[in-house]
Amino acid sequence: MLKPLLIALSIFSTNAFATWQLDNSKSDLSFTSIKKAQIAENHHFGKLEGQIDKEGTLQFSIDLSSVESMIPIRNQRMQTMLFEVAKFPKAHVSADVSTHLMSLKNGTQQLKNVKATLDLHGQQQTFIMDLVVNKHNNQLQVSPVRAILINAASYELTQGIEALRKVAGLDRIATTVPVTFSLVFNEHTK
Repeated sequence: MLKPLLIALSIFSTNAFATWQLDNSKSDLSFTSIKKAQIAENHHFGKLEGQIDKEGTLQFSIDLSSVESMIPIRNQRMQTMLFEVAKFPKAHVSADVSTHLMSLKNGTQQLKNVKATLDLHGQQQTFIMDLVVNKHNNQLQVSPVRAILINAASYELTQGIEALRKVAGLDRIATTVPVTFSLVFNEHTK
């Protein structure tokens, strides 16, 4: 009786007691802004950090000062006028993936209806997303099935968008942006 239990525990112990550390050099989080109703531009953040802890909580933070639009003055304006990095230096995302973590196996699988919370600009919103996880030995790659739409009004960012619109002399900047990511986590057993 004890031997089968020990074998079962050893099979699951890698995932149950492991933590997963985000690899910033292999990860990406990007968003697309739309101006003049038809010009789309991709932007990304250079500094992400996070982990999946042994309880199955995925947490990562985005250093908002690392926004990269490929135009230095625009980077600076987004940092100060939109994100207000002096007051809100980071955005934080958390999600409970504990029910999925134990059943992960090598290969690609989908995690349905994952509840996540985004804390951005002093505001916190919860949303549901579907994720694709590719597990290869001691590495996880996590991406959304489809882009996540972030509404600026939900995070009190509309004034910042309006300030950017005025300084750039544009007639319009969209206030909802699609966000996507590819996060790579390396396993650390303890």
